[in-house]
Amino acid sequence: MSADAPFVLAGREFRSRLIVGTGKYPTFQVMEEAHRASGADMVTVAVRRVDLKNRGPENLLDHIDPARMFILPNTAACYTAEEAVRTARLGREAGLSHWVKLEVIGDEKTLYPDVIGLLEATRVLVKEGFVVLPYTSDDVVVAKKLEDAGAAAVMPLGAPIGSGLGVQNRINIQLIREAVRVPVILDAGVGTASDAALAMELGADGVLMNTAIALANDPVRMARAMKSAVEAGRDAFLAGRMARRMYASASSPLEGVVGR
Repeated sequence: MSADAPFVLAGREFRSRLIVGTGKYPTFQVMEEAHRASGADMVTVAVRRVDLKNRGPENLLDHIDPARMFILPNTAACYTAEEAVRTARLGREAGLSHWVKLEVIGDEKTLYPDVIGLLEATRVLVKEGFVVLPYTSDDVVVAKKLEDAGAAAVMPLGAPIGSGLGVQNRINIQLIREAVRVPVILDAGVGTASDAALAMELGADGVLMNTAIALANDPVRMARAMKSAVEAGRDAFLAGRMARRMYASASSPLEGVVGR
């Protein structure tokens, strides 16, 4: 069996292809335990939802070990390109990172991205030296434009954020994977382990999730399940699935059997 290629983003290698979030957990302790169980070494944090100055036991950042987890700031809750750019700059100035998971939300009900604003913000931030990972729609044309704008990866949604509906447009994820040279990370919509495995089987390089783990009845156990699912889905993708057939094909063929 040939070895898998490492998961590399913008020249940085990560051990895990699972990226986790920090919202909606019942307690910080549960979040920490779930993060450990997930095996993830990258965690995304909303810049606008953390206190960047006052540290202490109630500060989210004090429950993430930067020696073990790479912190990926995000621009959640930004509805314009200007807001997103300003928030990314704030995160960098506060010492979080020059990396950013870029979100420019276009619709309050579905939290679908404003792809026009997203492209605008990507171009600005790339010119300023940011490593930009944009959350986008599952549109192959937009994905290609984001790559051309300098995005280090593209992060198409599987379904609306926090919906748990799983991958709704399988073909679109495959088309995006074929169309771009940068890594493709499924972002949003995962509800359970089979959703994560499917995303990887479709060719995604990684999966980012938060709600599916945080709102599970047992977040720590679900985090372990997601770790296994991402690994299994990646192995299945590399192995190459059998061809689909219209009719049955015997598991024990009779050709070559003595007496026939």
